[in-house]
Amino acid sequence: MTDGKIDAHLALRSSEGRLLVGRERIRLLEAVAEHGSITKAAKITGFSYKTAWEAVDAVNNLLPTPAFLTRAGGRVGGGAEVTAEGRRLIATFHRLEERLARLSSTMAEDGLDGLEEALLWTAGRKISARNVFQTEVVAVRKAPVDVEVTLRVSDVASILAIVTNGAVDDLGLVPGRRALALVKASFVRLLAPGEAAAEARNLFAATVRTRLDGDVNSELLLDIGGGKTVTAVVPRRRVEDLAVVEGGPATIAFDPDHVVLAVD
Repeated sequence: MTDGKIDAHLALRSSEGRLLVGRERIRLLEAVAEHGSITKAAKITGFSYKTAWEAVDAVNNLLPTPAFLTRAGGRVGGGAEVTAEGRRLIATFHRLEERLARLSSTMAEDGLDGLEEALLWTAGRKISARNVFQTEVVAVRKAPVDVEVTLRVSDVASILAIVTNGAVDDLGLVPGRRALALVKASFVRLLAPGEAAAEARNLFAATVRTRLDGDVNSELLLDIGGGKTVTAVVPRRRVEDLAVVEGGPATIAFDPDHVVLAVD
């Protein structure tokens, strides 16, 4: 707070500090919309090329349909455009920022008395998962103990989650309900060709976008189609045994009971 003003920032971050949506990423969206290029937009907004693409992937995973689309050339060339979904995100973000600015002005003028609920509304959400997807519930299959919930991630991908009957009631999970699906990167398994395909419930044929090796583990960013990506942290030895390379194919899976659901 300076000169009687409060500068409030609207942002959604993971518990690891990883930004999902915030002011800088909205500026990146706007720059892509204006210039038709992620490379140009990154330079204008001060992002590195790698960081700009990380922002693109995070935003695309969070929305029902992608905010960004790339034209011929992909990550190494060509152009990019902001979709109608991305433009709605920009407009919605600015509306929320305007509301937050009005709230900040009130706080600066009148103090904090009586604003506890508003402060809770503006508090950032902490999410301990690298993979966060905006989904739609398409089916709820109840059993005596567990419930299978099928969630649409995109036009070409769905996720199966297993939760309790109590969770279904508490979260109001019915077809058409929007929900966040969260999967920790360490829960994503890298499969050999044909391995356990019949048993895997959340099975995806992916393209390796990036591979980052550590001493023990490797981090993979995998394109599963429909503008969605999955981050996996798997043993480096496993990655090397399967000869996983950037630009190459990979098969991944994760268990339905490793999917955590959240609603507003």
